[in-house]
Amino acid sequence: MASTSGRTQAQQRLKGKAMNIVLVHGAWSDGSGWSKVIPILQAAGHNVVAVQNEMRTLKADSDNTRAAIDALSGPTLLAGHSYGGAVMTSAGRDAKNVVGLVYIAAFAPDEGESLNDINARFAPAPGGKVVVPDARGLLFLDRAQMPAFFVADIPAAEGAVLAAVQRPVAGAIFTDRVGPPAWKQHKSWFAVSENDLMIDPNAERFMAQRAKATTISLKSSHASLVAHPREVAELILAATNG
Repeated sequence: MASTSGRTQAQQRLKGKAMNIVLVHGAWSDGSGWSKVIPILQAAGHNVVAVQNEMRTLKADSDNTRAAIDALSGPTLLAGHSYGGAVMTSAGRDAKNVVGLVYIAAFAPDEGESLNDINARFAPAPGGKVVVPDARGLLFLDRAQMPAFFVADIPAAEGAVLAAVQRPVAGAIFTDRVGPPAWKQHKSWFAVSENDLMIDPNAERFMAQRAKATTISLKSSHASLVAHPREVAELILAATNG
């Protein structure tokens, strides 16, 4: 009981000012990937919107996310996982209501950079070897191997569900280049996944440092929002105080 009470008190301190929080999913996932984080944010009094992107081009996903941002009134915090970080880096640029960015094991490209450009700076991530094309040329993660590389630190049955519902992506999202980045306009936070097999953790630390982000480290797989939702939610809640 004492532990529960302490956690409740900590959550109360983290609540911050009620605001909009737009959640941006990464590749091979969708908005439901935030399903464990959303109730925590809502319980803290925030208005939460999880976008659904098609992941065919960065521009289309950025435009879709920007439409969700522009539809909201009042201060708005953006949080993105993986590829979703690149999307919000683009979509949040010059958005008058955006007050901060939270990167969860995410890409934070600079102007003119692509995801491939960032990956090329570091050792190849092991997860790249389980990326395969489908009959249309879209890319997905081999379903039998996805849990081990994407989110190894959850029960196997849960990982199998994520593998079954994954959404294939177009290769263009890895080569499309970002314009002026929103992290040069807004304060940023970053959660590094130390056991990430999809993005080199050193790349995450590099991007966090470059963006001058307030940074935490999680002993987590790539999908920390699924494996460690409370810690991810607490970072987002801390950002609402920023």
